[in-house]
Amino acid sequence: MIELNHFATICLFLAIAHTFSVRKFTKWALHYPEGSVAENLLHLLGEVEVVFGLWAGVFSAYYMFSEGPQALIAYLESLNFTEPTFVFVIMAICSTRPLLSLSLRLIHKASTVLPFSKGISFYLVTLILGPLLGSFITEPAAMTVTALILLQYFFKSGISLKFKYATLGLLFVNISIGGTLTHFAAPPVLMVANVWNWDLPFMFNNFGWKAMVACTVSTSLIAYYFQKELDAISIPTSPPKNIPFWVTGLHLLFLALVVATSHHLVAFLPLFLFFLGVTKVTQEFQDPIKLNDGLMVAFFLGGLVILGGFQRWWVEPIIMGLASFPLYLGATILTAFTDNAALTYLGAQLPNLAPASKYFLVSGAVVGGGLSVIANAPNPAGYGILNSQFGEGGISPLGLLAGALLPTLIAFGCFWFL
Repeated sequence: MIELNHFATICLFLAIAHTFSVRKFTKWALHYPEGSVAENLLHLLGEVEVVFGLWAGVFSAYYMFSEGPQALIAYLESLNFTEPTFVFVIMAICSTRPLLSLSLRLIHKASTVLPFSKGISFYLVTLILGPLLGSFITEPAAMTVTALILLQYFFKSGISLKFKYATLGLLFVNISIGGTLTHFAAPPVLMVANVWNWDLPFMFNNFGWKAMVACTVSTSLIAYYFQKELDAISIPTSPPKNIPFWVTGLHLLFLALVVATSHHLVAFLPLFLFFLGVTKVTQEFQDPIKLNDGLMVAFFLGGLVILGGFQRWWVEPIIMGLASFPLYLGATILTAFTDNAALTYLGAQLPNLAPASKYFLVSGAVVGGGLSVIANAPNPAGYGILNSQFGEGGISPLGLLAGALLPTLIAFGCFWFL
């Protein structure tokens, strides 16, 4: 019988292979009658958010068969599903019309300061300011807001597929590094901040300003390359109509309370239920809340948590056996194949890790956070929002990798040389 940790790793790599094959399942579904069981099943297998939950289910069945139901339950109860639940809640809150309207007004206002065309200025501010806000409203929230703005103002404006992939890769990389200005917003930083005593000044001095430089340089280069397409985009001269201040204020209050209690599911989940009541009372200022997208992403992350609990046996020897640059490069590459928060969490369990190794482990984890959908916890949120804009097959993993390559190299250089 295969050992549990080995079988968990097999399921992890099968899940990774599955994520690179979702387009094929979607194409196969077209060969069956619409609405048939086969078509629905293949479409389900073609949803990237389902992949890790599915293979976590396979692993859980094997666990139960080999160790018994009580052992499986004990294992699941030992895991922490707070982050997947938090991502679901924060996605739902940030997708509401009052918060989107506020974000749009801020970006509109900031874009008027830049001496470029409206399309270029709006693009620059969206992909620099939006991700950096993740250091304060959390990365899942920043991903949701920024992806929704990109969807409405750029992806639906007929831009080329090449530009879409370049923007998607840029978004994922900037979100991953943009949450490092503080010690409480980025999942891979959260996993180590308390253990290693990394506070706000430490994060900004060692990570934050470098992230700002990388986001600015990468976004400027992409905007310069696609300036003709950006100049052709019509951006409204005025932001959306104001939502009453008290409605927006209530949403900001709930967002702040949920972020403040992000580590305590028993606190932020009841807050979310109260928030749903508020949206019901203020429904004239609301659009339908995007619960389905958040649930799918939470399912994805929950599967990652289940499989990630058994990966230490092969990740730890890799981390401990590498010098600074190989560790940095290795962490950057490895992040594409496993969630960066899981990677830094494993590093936090190692008692004799040198300060330089800690820095390069976390740097590599955040720099590589845009290379794949599974590399950073908020990525499935952006994937779910933008996937429909990439044709019937959805987002290609190789297309995402190609789009993320340039901003990843720029971020890699900033965190190594600066």
